[in-house]
Amino acid sequence: MAIIITDDDVRRHLSMRECIDAMRVGFRDLAEGRAVSLPRVRYKVQSSSPDRSYFANVHVGAVPSQGVACVRAGSHMLVNASGERGRRSKRNPEPFNWTVIILYDLNTAEPIAFLHESELSGMRVGATSGVAVEEIARDDAAVLGLLGTGRQARAHLEAISLVRPIRRVQVFSPDPGHLAEFVARMRRPGLDVVPVTDARAAVDGADIVCSNTNSLRPVVLGEWLVPGQVVITIGNTDAAGTRSEVDDAVFDRAAAIVVNHWPSVISDNQVELLGAIEAGRVRRDHVHELGDLVTGRARVRSTPETIVYYKSNTGLAMQFAAAGAIVHRKVQAEGTAREIPREWLGSERYQIG
Repeated sequence: MAIIITDDDVRRHLSMRECIDAMRVGFRDLAEGRAVSLPRVRYKVQSSSPDRSYFANVHVGAVPSQGVACVRAGSHMLVNASGERGRRSKRNPEPFNWTVIILYDLNTAEPIAFLHESELSGMRVGATSGVAVEEIARDDAAVLGLLGTGRQARAHLEAISLVRPIRRVQVFSPDPGHLAEFVARMRRPGLDVVPVTDARAAVDGADIVCSNTNSLRPVVLGEWLVPGQVVITIGNTDAAGTRSEVDDAVFDRAAAIVVNHWPSVISDNQVELLGAIEAGRVRRDHVHELGDLVTGRARVRSTPETIVYYKSNTGLAMQFAAAGAIVHRKVQAEGTAREIPREWLGSERYQIG
């Protein structure tokens, strides 16, 4: 019988450390051919309002080691980009996120859970970057340069701090109110969270530079970087538009580039990376998938002489399946699950003949 899993359930039952471990399992299984995760499908159509578009974001896949398949049905309204800031934002008429994650039992085909998306989505992106940092960054990386102050920035700060001894966070947002609120919220003993005045100040002196913005134009410039740094971004070109959080010089200077999923580079026509390869500025054999690092098929490690770029280029359904299965088991064990009658969801099969 299917149950409802809320954002609060995810907060209570899934720690960031558990989520990082779940992402490691998922990417390992994907690289070894056990998990399935198809490139996401996204589309945008104009709504009846001239300043808004409807945006769908659909993921499908399965993690057999967890016995779970997943469909993430994303449904949003976008405010069409305008103005000097060139930012794209999701803004539904009501303050609700209508995206639903559906988990299916691989042994019966029955839906077993309907999850709220907001909490788990932010966690799985941050946790995946945590896996990348574990594989790529120097063991002594202690300074994080953070661009952005939203849920992705919070998740990335938590995940990266779990896998590296981060002592100082240099954070920038163009919104002073958001910046002040983030700094106050994220400070804790042993972690100095410092507001800075611009993006370059966040990058200067950082061991890891992490951009979590909704900017449509580059916010990290290659000329700012120095050898030894790891750069992380989550903004990519897709069906909703062309975007990159870094300029061409970051691609040019990176000794290696790591992506989540190479087929998605192709399916989304991620021209920022494909163009660099086509122009000969990036060698294709210098681009690696995260799963290959997890399995040891490839090794990418930051050194004092090199810059490494982790381009979190797509979300994958197996991320939701791997983490969602943990929450499902815990909610069931707790005995607080809100059940949906089976007859509301299933119908009798057609009989042929």
